[in-house]
Amino acid sequence: MCANIMKIIAIDLDRDAYEMELPIIKKDNIEHKINFIQSSALSSLDELLNENDNRGIFDFAFINADRVSCEKYHERMLELVKVGCIIVYDNTLWFGTVAMTEECVKETIKPNKQHIIQFNKFLASDTRVQIAQVPIGDGITICWQL
Repeated sequence: MCANIMKIIAIDLDRDAYEMELPIIKKDNIEHKINFIQSSALSSLDELLNENDNRGIFDFAFINADRVSCEKYHERMLELVKVGCIIVYDNTLWFGTVAMTEECVKETIKPNKQHIIQFNKFLASDTRVQIAQVPIGDGITICWQL
């Protein structure tokens, strides 16, 4: 019988975000299952890809990262996540601004609005995945890799 081994790789430039959740992680006794990497996501994903044993081994990926690089994350995740498994992107409705006219959008969030609209169109036309847009919170897009 195979053991069900769950491991999490968490990548973030900001270690404080991980440390904020560390008391809960320790309380639940799962610290040994989490490999926190303090780094840029793209360079860490490239390192994972350079280790060929990592291609197609992940069951799930959750991406909440800079909006400019979403398409690059997607390409890398398609290589790392198994066919038939899930990639989730956070904030794909961007405070609802993706459906708003420009004059209704706050100046501080306008730059990312265009990146997210472009990324949403990219995902919608990507024949390698089926997607579902879920209007929870700031929106998530669930991609099932075909």
